[in-house]
Amino acid sequence: MKVLIVGGGGREHALAWCAAKSKRVSEVLVAPGNAGTHLEPGVRNVQVRDDDIAGLLDLAAREAVNLTIVGPEAPLVAGVRDAFDANGLACFGPSAQAAALEGSKSFTKEFLRSQGIPTADFSIVETVEEGRAVIAQRGVPLVVKADGLAAGKGVTICGDEDSAEQAVIEALQDLKFGEAGRQLVIEEFLDGEEASFICLCDGQTALPLATSQDHKARFDGDQGPNTGGMGAYSPAPVVTRAVHDRIMHEVINPTLAGMAARGAPYQGFLYAGLMITPQGAPKVIEFNVRLGDPEAQPLVMRLQGDLIEACLAALDGKLDRFTLAWDERHALGVVMVSDGYPGSYAKGERITMQDAEAQDVKVFHAGTSLKQGVLVTNGGRVLCVTALGDTIASAQARAYESAQRIDWPGARYRMDIGHRAVARDSAIN
Repeated sequence: MKVLIVGGGGREHALAWCAAKSKRVSEVLVAPGNAGTHLEPGVRNVQVRDDDIAGLLDLAAREAVNLTIVGPEAPLVAGVRDAFDANGLACFGPSAQAAALEGSKSFTKEFLRSQGIPTADFSIVETVEEGRAVIAQRGVPLVVKADGLAAGKGVTICGDEDSAEQAVIEALQDLKFGEAGRQLVIEEFLDGEEASFICLCDGQTALPLATSQDHKARFDGDQGPNTGGMGAYSPAPVVTRAVHDRIMHEVINPTLAGMAARGAPYQGFLYAGLMITPQGAPKVIEFNVRLGDPEAQPLVMRLQGDLIEACLAALDGKLDRFTLAWDERHALGVVMVSDGYPGSYAKGERITMQDAEAQDVKVFHAGTSLKQGVLVTNGGRVLCVTALGDTIASAQARAYESAQRIDWPGARYRMDIGHRAVARDSAIN
């Protein structure tokens, strides 16, 4: 069978690499892909933008694609799944109505409240004056979030009233996030440890993937502005068996039931970004309607089952009889970025790699391209160097050893990815 992966980032390289290993797959197409997918055996890039729904439909029909998996959130929110359904083409991802779980934070917060799903207390504002009133009423610290899609950069954690007011002004008055920031969610700051809990969903049943945790802050020590993700690892030790069971019972199952009751049964990857309180209680920070990035990279390194078979089972409503196997080892990915990210950055810098890949080490591409056959940077997040290890510390060491073999002018990365898990492991041993 032929599979189409929609998107051009690190998640899509991971999905393409994973799909190409399936015994059922003869070829993987990626639209538009990147330099990494171009170089991947069994994978072919096609220059169709991920937001060109008509072009994607034409591509899937012309190439007789048997299954399309949508990587990024924007085409899902725009209705790519609905368009494929209308044309009788198999597409793994939620409908536009279901994708509102990521497309609108205000929708999600109201949904969580109506379903009794634990989350931070919140207010929704549309003017600077309303924002100032909420800040004065709630006090700090608090979190200011753009309502719509902002590429993972629409969240500001505010420790004082001045920074909170500035975040409100930048979004609502200066339109820092464009249309995505015309409405804001202002919510209480939650204490605890974050975890990423991702499931395959078929509308009724959720099949959890291995647990993971990412690092959103730009700099070491979880300092600096939010990014799309500076690294991730799997498993996440904070998600114990008891916490796992609570997440399924208190978050995932009520979400599927609530969306089905609204006439929008959820099929696709469902990503719950959670805060795990010191008491082990999960609270929803956000939902994403796709596989995480950079969580996808460590997850596919550990996956021993067939992801394509799992996606087909989900589309058939048969996940209740499906299982996935996972490598018991740890996986950790370090994201290498261009200097200046998540702000402005240069493109077209030549990338050099010196034996960066090895057994159980994979370099997944995100913001890369080939210019006259030369590998160059083409984005803020450029690569994710991902390694397996018997312990989280060994996976971390292998990933950083490989990252040091890669360079370009302005290459940057955090040096502490996985620090919580490493510290926890060290304390136990």
